[in-house]
Amino acid sequence: MGIIHPHLWYSDNAYEAAEFYVSIFPNSSITNVVRAPADMPDVKKGDPFIVQYVLDGQQVEAISAGPSLQLNAAFSFVVDCEDQAEVDRYWDALLAGGGQEVQCGWLTDRFGLSWQVVPRRAMELMLGPDADPEGAARATAVMMTQVKLDVAALEAAYRGD
Repeated sequence: MGIIHPHLWYSDNAYEAAEFYVSIFPNSSITNVVRAPADMPDVKKGDPFIVQYVLDGQQVEAISAGPSLQLNAAFSFVVDCEDQAEVDRYWDALLAGGGQEVQCGWLTDRFGLSWQVVPRRAMELMLGPDADPEGAARATAVMMTQVKLDVAALEAAYRGD
């Protein structure tokens, strides 16, 4: 069986995006860059064209191929965070340089890629097999009002505080 991995389309900055991502996440590196051959629409000969990289162990491929396709929130990476400190660190790093906060733990980085920065504890409270349905509903209602997820506020809502 082959390996399944995401392939992301950027207008002209796939290499810059890959450099940005591998600088943020551990166990990440750019593994290959294919330069554009001659006569490529919307791509200058010799510029980075296809970029292959590993993002925290996940193989990813990106292409700089002009504006005919655009990234959107229909695809996102989920960053599964251990605690609030990790949420804060990844949230700030991914927003650097012009990203935009969205809602419910979602953001869009400066390259247009969507991310969900989610504390594991939030998923345990709302979706865990032992979660109290009423507590989960309260935590979910609070999550819907948040931009960056706040673990302490979600736990308080779950408890009914």
